[in-house]
Formats: sequence, C-alpha cells, structure tokens
Amino acid sequence: MRDDKQPSAGTGNDLDDMVASSDTGARKPHGVPGKLLVSIAAVWSLFQLWIASPLPYIVGFGVFSATEARSIHLAFALFLAFMAYPALKRSPRDRIPLQDWAFAAIAAFCGAYLFIFYSDLAQRPGRPITQDIVIGILGIVMLLEATRRALGPPLTIVAAIFIGYSLFGPYMPGILAHRGVSLGGLINHQWLGTQGVFGIALGVSTSFVFLFVLFGALLDKAGAGNYFIKVAFSMLGHLKGGPAKAAVVASGMTGLISGSSIANTVTTGTFTIPMMKRVGFSSEKAGAVEVSSSVNGQIMPPVMGAAAFLMVEYVGIPYVEVIKHAFLPAIISYIALIYIVHLEALKANMKGLPSSNPARPLLNKVIGFLTGLLLLMGLSVAVYYGLGWLKPVLGEATPWVVSVGLVIIYVGLLKISANYPELEMDDPTSKIITLPQTRPTVMVGLHYILPVVVLVWCLMVERLSPGLSAFWATMFMIFIMVTQRPIIAIFRGRSKMAADVKEGFVDLWDGLVTGARNMIGIGIATATAGIIVGAVSQTGVGLVLADVVEILSGGNLMMILLLTALLSLILGMGLPTTANYIVVSALMAPVIVMLGQQNGLIVPLIAVHLFVFYFGIMADVTPPVGLASFAAAAISGGDPLRTGFQAFYYSLRTAALPFLFIFNTDLLLIDVTVMQGVVVFIVATIAMLIFAAGTQGFMLTRNRWYESVLLLLVAFTLFRPGFWMDQIHDPYESVPPAQLAEALGRVDDGSSLRVQIAGEDAFGAPMSTYLLVPVPSGETGEERLENLGIELYVDGDQTLVDFVQFGSPAAELGFDFDQEITQVLAPVNRWTKEWMWLPALALFGLVVLMQRRRRRQEPDDTMAKA
Repeated sequence: MRDDKQPSAGTGNDLDDMVASSDTGARKPHGVPGKLLVSIAAVWSLFQLWIASPLPYIVGFGVFSATEARSIHLAFALFLAFMAYPALKRSPRDRIPLQDWAFAAIAAFCGAYLFIFYSDLAQRPGRPITQDIVIGILGIVMLLEATRRALGPPLTIVAAIFIGYSLFGPYMPGILAHRGVSLGGLINHQWLGTQGVFGIALGVSTSFVFLFVLFGALLDKAGAGNYFIKVAFSMLGHLKGGPAKAAVVASGMTGLISGSSIANTVTTGTFTIPMMKRVGFSSEKAGAVEVSSSVNGQIMPPVMGAAAFLMVEYVGIPYVEVIKHAFLPAIISYIALIYIVHLEALKANMKGLPSSNPARPLLNKVIGFLTGLLLLMGLSVAVYYGLGWLKPVLGEATPWVVSVGLVIIYVGLLKISANYPELEMDDPTSKIITLPQTRPTVMVGLHYILPVVVLVWCLMVERLSPGLSAFWATMFMIFIMVTQRPIIAIFRGRSKMAADVKEGFVDLWDGLVTGARNMIGIGIATATAGIIVGAVSQTGVGLVLADVVEILSGGNLMMILLLTALLSLILGMGLPTTANYIVVSALMAPVIVMLGQQNGLIVPLIAVHLFVFYFGIMADVTPPVGLASFAAAAISGGDPLRTGFQAFYYSLRTAALPFLFIFNTDLLLIDVTVMQGVVVFIVATIAMLIFAAGTQGFMLTRNRWYESVLLLLVAFTLFRPGFWMDQIHDPYESVPPAQLAEALGRVDDGSSLRVQIAGEDAFGAPMSTYLLVPVPSGETGEERLENLGIELYVDGDQTLVDFVQFGSPAAELGFDFDQEITQVLAPVNRWTKEWMWLPALALFGLVVLMQRRRRRQEPDDTMAKA
C-alpha cells in the first residue's frame, strides 16, 4: 500500500481559509465586533423568515413590498460583506479596521436607500435628483468593492466592463457601438429601478434562495451532513473502489442542500479523498472524483445552486416544471460517475474497505433492498392518497391534523434512533478504518428526512410557492434542532433537559448565523449580476453577441452551439453558481434562441437555459480557474492543474448531455407520458453508462480503439435515435406557402407546423426565422387558420401576412404584418424513431461478445508470457 501524503496542519488551515473566503468570509473578530457580526447575520436570517411567513399579513405589521424587501436584503449583504471579508490578504482577520466600519455603513445606507426613500422615489419615477445620482454612484462603487472581496476579481471586472460599455457606447468600434447612456440614465436604470441591481435576480435571492440556503445550513448543523456521508460509506465503502463511490453519493446528497461547489468539495472531500487514496486512487484521481461529484451537485434538483429559482423567473414556468426537466440529466450524470469510478477500480484491480456488515447471501440482499423499496413506495402512496382523502373530510383542520401526525412520526423515529449509537465523525487519516454498519447508520438519522419530505410535499403536492415551502420546511427543521437532543436523551434514560435544550438553541443560533454568512456571496453576486442584466436590456449588447457568434459560425448550427458553449464556459470562470447562471442566461441564452430559430432549431426555452447553465458550471472544474480543483488538490496533496484536467475528463458526460437534450428534449421529460418517461430514463441511463465505458476506454476489459468508437456510436444512437431516422425518412414534407390552410387541415390535432418567415426585425434589418406553429382547433383548414388569428395575401409567388389579430396565437408566436411566408413544413407519418434502438443494442451486444471472449483469453495469455 502506498504511503499517502496527508495534508499538513497548514494545509488544513489553508482549506478553512479557502472555504471561508469563498463562502462565509475569512474574518473572525473577537469581542464586541465579533458578537455584532454574528448578531447581524442572525438578524438577517430572522428578517428573511419574517417576510416569508404569513405572520406580517396576519398581524398587519412588517409587510414590505418586493422592492423594499430587496433593498433591505442588499443592505444586509453589503454590510456583512465589508464586516466579514478582509480587503486584502494581509488585512487583519481578528479585528475590523475603522475604514471597513465606514465602508459597511455607507454601503448599507446605499443598499437601503430604496427602502428609506421609497415614497419619495415613487413621486419622481425616471427623474433622479442629484442626491439619487450621488447615492447610486456610491452604491455601485461599494457593490463592486464588496464583490471583489467576497467573490474575487472576475465578476467585478465583468460588471465594470458592462458599466463602461453602457457609458461609452458611441466610442466603441464597429458592431459594438451604440448610442450610449447618460450618467443619470445609467443610475436610474441600474440603482433606482428594478431593471438592474434590484432586478429579478436579487428578487429571487430575497424571496427564495435565502430560505433554501438557510434550510441547508440548519440541516447540516443538525447533523444531516455527517449522516449522509456515513450512510454512503456504510452502503458502498466495501465495494471495489468503494470510497470513491461513496464520495459520489455523499456529494450528491450534500449537493441537494448546498449551493456551493467548493464547500461541497471540502465538506465531503476532507473525509472521502484520504479514503480513496487508501484503496489505490492517485492523489489527482481522488481529488478529481470529489470535484466532479461536488460540482455536479450544482445541477442537482431541488436547489441547483439557486439557479432553479432564477429559471422560474427567466423561463416563466412553475418551479415544479423546472425540477421535472432538470431531474433526469442530473440523475443519469451521477449514475454514470459512479460507473466511471467502478471502471477505474476495475482497471487498477482495487479493493474496498473492510466491511463491518454481517455477511449475507446476494439473494437476501436483493430481497432486503426490494422490501425497503416497496415499503417506501407504499408509504409514499399511502401518504399521497391518504392526505388527499383527508383534505376534503377535515377541511381547514387538515394542516393541524397533518402536523400532529408528523410530530408523532418524528417522535417515533427518534425512539428508533435512540436504540442505536450516535454518529461521530471518524478520522480518515487513521491507520485502521472500520466502516459503519448499514442498518444502525441508516436508522439513527431517519428523522432528518422529514423536513425534506415537508419541503417536497409543499412544493409538489400543495403547490405552494418555493419561498413559502422553504419557510414551512425550515420551521420544522428549527423544531427538530431544538427538540431532538432532549427527546433522544429521555428515550436513552439520561436526560439533562436544560442542558440539552440549551445545546439545541446553540445549534439553532449557529445555523442562523451560518445560513446568513453563506448568503453574503450569493446576495452580492445576484446584485452585481443584475448590473450585467441591466446593461443588456439598456444597450442591446445581446444582439451584438448574436452577430459575433453568427459571423464566427458561418450560420452552421453545430458551430453556433459549440461557440455558445465555449463562451458560457469562459463567462462562468471564477463566478459562483448563482451569478454564473445569471450571466450566461442573460448573454448566451438569447443567442441560441435567436440564431437557432433562424437556422431551424426550435427548442423549449428551458432546454436553452439548461444548456448554457451546464457549460457555465463546468468552469468550476476547468483549469485554470476551477476553485473546486484547487480545494481538492489541497486535501489530496496532488497537483491542482492535473486534478482539474482529470476532473474535466470525468465530466465529459456532463459536457455531452446539453448537446443531447437540445436535440432530443425527451431527456428533459418534455411532452412525454409517465410510461414514456420511465422508458427514456432506463434507455438514457444505459446510454450514459455505455458513453462512460467508451470515453474511459474500459468496459469488461480494456477497449480496443474501434470498440470505443462503436460504444460511442451506440450511446449516441440511444440518446438521439431521431438523427438516424431523419437520414432514412425526412420528418417533414414541404408544402407551398399558399397552401398553409390546407396543411393545417391535413395534420392531426396536437401536432405543429414549422413555418419560415422573412421580414424585418425591430431595428429594420432583414430577418429570416422559423416558427413552430401549434395546430389550433377547428373542423377545416380555413377555420384553423382563422382560429390561429392570421390572414394571408397571395401575390404571385409570394405569400404575405395580410392581417394578424391582436392577442391571437399568431401574434404571440411572432407573426406580423407584411412578413413573407417562405416555407411551410408539415409533419409526416413515419416509423417511430425508437426503432433505431434495436440495431444500436445489437451492435452493443457484439462489442460485449468480443470483450467477453478477450477477457477469457487474458489469463491464458498472461500464463503464456510467464
């Protein structure tokens, strides 16, 4: 066994500083300033709980408008940023310099300006006075400095560039030039309205994100983080390369409640990376596995690094729909990473860690797993339909009855937990590692799942807003934190009620403080990213980017997507997940939508936003800026750049997924039935495992080069069978534009036509684009055309739009007067694309047979060489 290089004490301190500087602030002052810092953080958490609760409306006090709440939210974030984050590396950590007190006060006042002078500003909309402009300039300067301290230079520089671009538009070269904006216009747009700093992004941070981050912090403080790690290791640690598989699962579970890839890396990596090295992973590969799994936590519903809530606003679909569309790619990505780890273990003939679970035959294990799965499914059905039956019977009393039932279940789970020893964090550097037994480990923390159940129930069944759902889940989490210790102590017969309750309140206070400090960077990031969004809406720079991509790509659809992916990767470098998504969605998503439609690619908006989001977060992995890779290397003792490149290699599956679901939206569960969704999940999982085997060069044995090519071909066919079916039979037939009504009459209800139109854009420039036209109801084609809200005029070879009814489906699609319809494509009946799975699976079977034969021969070859 190799002599593992363990991190030194200094490295441990560096890790703490790295996490603190990126998430909570590295400054920990003593005495009164320290108490003031944590007190203000706790007050911020309490304020957010107050505005999310129904209490303000019940008591008629403390009701804030959306703009007022955003202003107070930013004031807290700015004040704490200057208090918690030192200006420079050499700045003191144990005290707050006088100038930072001044900066914090000025920044907080500027942030709260909209709240303090709300009524005055409402009297002069769009007409800022000198005081407004001075405060706006100070506010933007303070915000940029807070961003530099909390998030580093990248976002600060990008925001400053966009401010400069707004002011100096007339002096920009070529296609970058625009008419420019005045200083007063800039401040009015960016600081005094809701188009810039106080826009949608900060609103989502105020309404939703804070509560989910606070919920995650409380859950972690209660012990759930350690519980997730222990459960993963108890179930998977004994398998081949088991610690790496456990690291993937633990990071995925932590990613459910974490909005930070670097915090996820350090939290789980401190324990998992030394374990991986122990069973034979190199320092770089151990770090890369942790980085890949931790960064993937940012694409994992329900939080997705807070991007899920922003997508609700930017895409305009319910939160439940966002989660549904994002779920399948995230799950199959994690399954594939576990398989990649398994292949690495097979290549190196690794072993697992010694298991302390009693030996059981495979059949008993399978029966036990299926029994547990069936019990969980039965419980889910009973809860869903049971409460569905109770609601009409109990009426308004249902919440109270359900709450009592939830408390009874909670106490029952604590009774079970009391029968098992408490979980303690092991030392991963210890020479003797004994994996915990699965049953006691799982049983001791089952009550941690209840707040998650409450959250999912409120979101999915009650269909409450994300903010209100997180509020009720957080309140139940607070109840658990205060009561779990005294109740378990009573069941164990060693109760010290006062001490146990006090310890619970201490944990609660720490959770409130940690949640707020975790939010400083996110609050600052959403505000600063709002500057970029505001500049895009004020200057039209998005159209400039579209022109640049169109020129570089030459109109080639695949090149458009590749360039957009590359630009999203570059724009995401050094940005936290939330700001990352805001920037790439504001700048790059419109590029795909605009150029895609012009070149025949018409996909739902959620697919476009997930595309740019996936490539934005890949910047957390990719050298030279991948902070998660540096954190993992600090733990493993490996080279940061090699760790980053290895992590990127492991993350190829994540980079491939966006291209696949852009062209096959079935992977996002868009317009599929439940049974179709199940089939898509199974086939997509198989395809992703085959893709992993192809890219890793190993399946049953080491791949020959042509076997890897065949495996990638099989994976592509399973993911996108429509590509090959399109080569065999065109999915559309061309219809003369003058026969649009006849085409509408021939196609089935629920289908769509693809219509190409030519005209002028909003700036008078020539434009050609495709529209996906759903077939409206109607008995005849003429009636359907009328219900569409459009009238046509045929002039020789031209078919022109003569009239578009206001508010009609045609108007919403983008039809306008005097546009020319240049092409109509109607769907045709053909074989279903899934038939292409059969030859792909046959080809896969051939590769399996070749590898099985070669694997049987390998021992003989080894003996012959010996």
